[in-house]
Amino acid sequence: MDVLVTGAAGKVGRAVVPVLRSAGHRVVATDLPGTAFPADVHADLIDAGQADALIGSARFEAVVHAAAIPSPGQHPPHVVFANNMMATFNVIEACVRSDVRRLVNISSVGVLGLHYAKRRILPDYLPIDEQHRLRPQDPYGLSKLFGEQLCDAAVCRSDLRCISLRPAWVQDSASYAADLGPLIRAGQPQGVAGWPYTDVLDLAEAVRLAAESDLPGHEAFYIAAPDTIGGVDLHASWRTANPGSATQLRLVPRPDASGIDSGKAQRLLGWHATHSWRDYLTDTGEPR
Repeated sequence: MDVLVTGAAGKVGRAVVPVLRSAGHRVVATDLPGTAFPADVHADLIDAGQADALIGSARFEAVVHAAAIPSPGQHPPHVVFANNMMATFNVIEACVRSDVRRLVNISSVGVLGLHYAKRRILPDYLPIDEQHRLRPQDPYGLSKLFGEQLCDAAVCRSDLRCISLRPAWVQDSASYAADLGPLIRAGQPQGVAGWPYTDVLDLAEAVRLAAESDLPGHEAFYIAAPDTIGGVDLHASWRTANPGSATQLRLVPRPDASGIDSGKAQRLLGWHATHSWRDYLTDTGEPR
C-alpha cells in the first residue's frame, strides 16, 4: 500500500516507518519543517490547506496519524489542545476528501483520565479494557478523546475506516533506563492505571496490523505489554499503593499482569507483544 505517516520524527513515527517499509509498503514520512529526523515531506498539519495538499497529493490507501504534542506538561494547555485537536481534525477531513481507505489514529491511555488528573480518580476495575468509562480532565487526554470522536463522525459520513490505538506509556531503547529504572528501584511504585507500559516496537507492529486490517467502522484498542513495570504483583501492589480503593480487582492470567488489558487487540488484530522491560533492565532497574 501507499501509506502516509505523520509525526515521523517522533518516538512512535521513527519506529513505525521502517516497520511499514519492511512489510513492503511504500511510505511517505512527514513532520514539521526543521525536524532533525529526515522526512520525505514537511507540513504543518494545523494548517488545513497544508494537510489537504499533503494527503491529496497522492492516492494514499492508509494514513497513520502519529503527529501530536505527546503530553500536557511541556506546553501551555491551550497549545496542547489546539495543536492536537486541529491536526487530527484536518487529517481526518483530508482523508475523507481524498477517499483514503484506512486511518490509524494514535490515541492514548490518556483518554481514561487517570493520568494528569487535577482531581485524582482511580479506575473502576483492573485490568482496564475498552468498556471502561473515559473521564479525561487535562488538555492532552481530552484532545485524544475528541480525536476518537472525530473518527466516529467520519465513518458515519464516508467510506473511511478508522482504528484508534491507545498505547500505554511508550518506551524505546533510549528511555527505559530513565523512565522505568527509577520506578523499579523504588521497590513499590505508585500508580493509577496498574503500572502499564508499551515497547515502541510492539506499538509499531500494532500500527502495521491496523493499517492492513479490513475491520469496518471505527474501533479503539488498548496496546500494552502483558506485564507490569518491574514485574510487580498487580493485585498486591494495588492494595498497598491505594489502600481502601473501591477499584474492583478482576481475575488475571498471571500475578504481574498489566493494569491494561490488550485482549481486544489480540483477538481482532492478531497483535501480541514480544518485547519487555526485561530486555533492557535488570530486576533491580539497572541497564543491561
